[in-house]
Amino acid sequence: MTTSQTKIKRDPERTRQRILAAAIEEFAERGSSGARVDSIARRADINERMLYYYFGNKDQLYLAVLEEVYGEFNRAEHALRLDVLAPLDAVAELAHFVWDYYAEHPELIQLINNENLHEARSMRQSTEIRQRISPIVELLAQTLKRGEASGEIREGIDPVDLYVTISAMGYYVMSNRHTLAIVMGRDVMVGESRKSYSAFNTRMLLDTLRMR
Repeated sequence: MTTSQTKIKRDPERTRQRILAAAIEEFAERGSSGARVDSIARRADINERMLYYYFGNKDQLYLAVLEEVYGEFNRAEHALRLDVLAPLDAVAELAHFVWDYYAEHPELIQLINNENLHEARSMRQSTEIRQRISPIVELLAQTLKRGEASGEIREGIDPVDLYVTISAMGYYVMSNRHTLAIVMGRDVMVGESRKSYSAFNTRMLLDTLRMR
């Protein structure tokens, strides 16, 4: 038994995370159909039998990858302290977090694109992903209520609609970044263009919420 194999045997959680990290790269680059188990095993520096021991099969590994990347996103999202901010500031804070996270984690965007291509076939099997979204939507609902009570935010805004809008504003640009850069002649995700685009989106978003 090699030193590497000994470490794997002694630290199963670390091994599981190595497999997940390798699988995230593989599935993000090649999609659920193009990804290969042998390639994931090589990236993780393990044998295929070890991979099957931890995750059963390729489909189960792919589902675990989706739950992992969404889990990381939701854990970071839930760490936001929106409740201590003024309502409009809280919405802006959430929006900036989502947009920045998408920009800094292109693998999440690639995996979402793949799931959309297959009509969320794998995500439908996960109750965990849906459950993790609920708390932030509830916190956003509370933020809207605080804003209504203070007179800052108009009544009748659906928190799910607002969250989907925030997500879409970041997702569209990241998923179409390279084609937009060719068509528009500017990459809005770098340097001053990114700051300007974020500021524009923030003003537009908050203006739709304000009491008229």
